[in-house]
Amino acid sequence: MNPDNPKRGILIGIAGGTGSGKTTAAANILNGIGSDKVGIVTQDSYYHDLSHLTPDDLLHHNFDHPDAIEWNLLLEHMRILLSGESAQQHIYDYSTHTRTGEFRVIGPHTVIVLEGILILDNTELREMMDIKIYVDTADDVRLMRRLKRDVRDRGRTMEMVLQQYRDTVRPMHEQFVEPSKRYADMIIPEGGKKMVAVDLLQTKIRQLLSERGLL
Repeated sequence: MNPDNPKRGILIGIAGGTGSGKTTAAANILNGIGSDKVGIVTQDSYYHDLSHLTPDDLLHHNFDHPDAIEWNLLLEHMRILLSGESAQQHIYDYSTHTRTGEFRVIGPHTVIVLEGILILDNTELREMMDIKIYVDTADDVRLMRRLKRDVRDRGRTMEMVLQQYRDTVRPMHEQFVEPSKRYADMIIPEGGKKMVAVDLLQTKIRQLLSERGLL
């Protein structure tokens, strides 16, 4: 993307399957550049509020389809953040699949790291990104990480997680997430822990910051 504003912030997109290590990659970038300059935004914070659904409907809801995300709000926030302003992000309760009514303030930051399974599938978001990354991790490793996270942090049972993986997570990964890898500028294997790749990314980010007078 060639921004009209030479001092426009930098947007880095980090995609990959559930449990691939996107958050680890984002944290490594933040640690190398400096937390004062970098803000991390997660796609999962933009799920639609599902307070109107019954427990049975929630059990069968497809959270891995693009329609599960409020893309217009996410795009609006990206434009606000890249202009150097702050945005108010809904706080989402993953155990109830609802927005709590509270907000967190993001920004202002010069570098925005957006991570999520579907972000490279969205054309408008891709066009806003300065660097596009795909974190590629083996399916069995991703499933184990998801199982541990959802049971520990999101109030799910092992049976619920495995059923959801079989019914929606894996099919949506094959339909939307894995194919989006072709849009990536860089593919990082093994869950974002390849520090050579992270070092290269940090060097590129510093170059972009310098070119835009943002260092």
